[in-house]
Amino acid sequence: MPHRVSMNAGWAGREVGGPAPHAAEVEAFHHSLPGFRPTPLVEVPRLAAGLGVRRLFVKHECERLGLPSFKVVGAAWAVHRAIADRLGVVVPPRFDASLAAARSLPPGTALTTATDGNHGRALAHLARLFGLGCRVLVPRGLSDERIAAIEGEGAEVEVVDGSYDDAVRRCAADARDHADRLLVSDTSWSGYETIPAAVAEGYGTIFREARDQLAEATGGAAGFTLAVVPAGVGSFASAAVRSLAADRCAVVTAEPLAADCVRRSIAAGRPVTVPGPHESIMAGLNCGEVSHVAWPVLRRGLRAAVAVSDDEVRDAMRGLAAEGIASSESGAAGLAGLAVLLREGTFSHAGDGTALVVDTEGVTDLDAYRAVVDG
Repeated sequence: MPHRVSMNAGWAGREVGGPAPHAAEVEAFHHSLPGFRPTPLVEVPRLAAGLGVRRLFVKHECERLGLPSFKVVGAAWAVHRAIADRLGVVVPPRFDASLAAARSLPPGTALTTATDGNHGRALAHLARLFGLGCRVLVPRGLSDERIAAIEGEGAEVEVVDGSYDDAVRRCAADARDHADRLLVSDTSWSGYETIPAAVAEGYGTIFREARDQLAEATGGAAGFTLAVVPAGVGSFASAAVRSLAADRCAVVTAEPLAADCVRRSIAAGRPVTVPGPHESIMAGLNCGEVSHVAWPVLRRGLRAAVAVSDDEVRDAMRGLAAEGIASSESGAAGLAGLAVLLREGTFSHAGDGTALVVDTEGVTDLDAYRAVVDG
C-alpha cells in the first residue's frame, strides 16, 4: 500500500487563516441569488462512535441552487468577477447588477472551462441564468451521465482525448485564441490567477455557514477542531484553510491514491505533478496538478494530506447512506480520509474534539451510486 498520510512540515499554525479578501461582498452576492439557501450541517453520532470521535458533523452539499454539488457557490462569484473584469467596470455584489452587466457583453460571448463534472455543470447553469453561451471541455472517460447533465444545462461539450489536466490546457489555449470566450476555471496557472482565486473566495460561504450552524447547534460551546475536505486541485481546501485554520482547526485533505497531487506536493514541499491516467471512482478528484493560486495557502495552512482508496470511499458512502446522507464517491472522500487518519493514529487527539467532514456532492451518477450502496 502506498504512503497514505503526509504531515505538512511547512504548517504555520494560526498564522494562516482569516477571511478571504472579499468575504463580505461574496456573502452579499450569494444571498442575492434567486433561491439561495444554506445546506444542512448534520450531526452523525453513530458514525462518530464507530470512528472514535466525540462529535462528528457532515456539511452536506446535496443541493445548491438546484445542483447536487458545492461547485456553483464558487463559480457564481467567479462569473460575477469575470464579467466585471471583461467589461473593466466595478459591479456591485448583487445578482441583479451582475445580470445587467452581463447584458452589456458583446453578442456571442460564451463562458468556458474544463471540468471533470460539477464545475462545468455549474458554469453551464450560470451561463443560462446570465443569458450567455457556454462551452465545456471534459476528459475522455467522464461518464455519459455527467456529460448529459452538463449538456442538459445548455452547454456545448467537447471530449478531450486525455486527462482533466489535458482538458485544462486545451481550454486555456482555446480561450486565448477566441476573444468571445470568457474563461472561468477553478484551477490556476502562472498568469491566470484572479478568477480561480475568486472561485476559492466563493467557497468560503460554505465554511461560514458551517461555523454558524455549529454555534447554533452547540450554543456556541464548541468549534471545529479537525476538518477533512476532498481535494482535487486544492481550491476548495484553500478556502477551508482561510476559513477555519485561524480558529485552531486542523484542516486535512483527502484525495485518490492515484491522483494525490496535494499529498505529494505537501510531502515534497513544492508542487508535484501526478501523471495520468487518473482512473479513481472519485471522478471529481482525478486531478494531477495543484492550483497555482491555492498552493501557497495549502503549503502554510494545511495540517496534513491523506490519500484514500476506492474501497475506502465505497465504505464511506455506505456509512453515510446508513445515516440518511446520499453522497457521491468524491463527496465521501472526506469521511474516508477521516477514517484513515484515526485508524493510523495520525491525530490521536481527534477523538476529544469536534470533527467536520464536507460531503461536497450529492448523487450525480445514480447507477454508480446504487452499485455501491445496494451492492
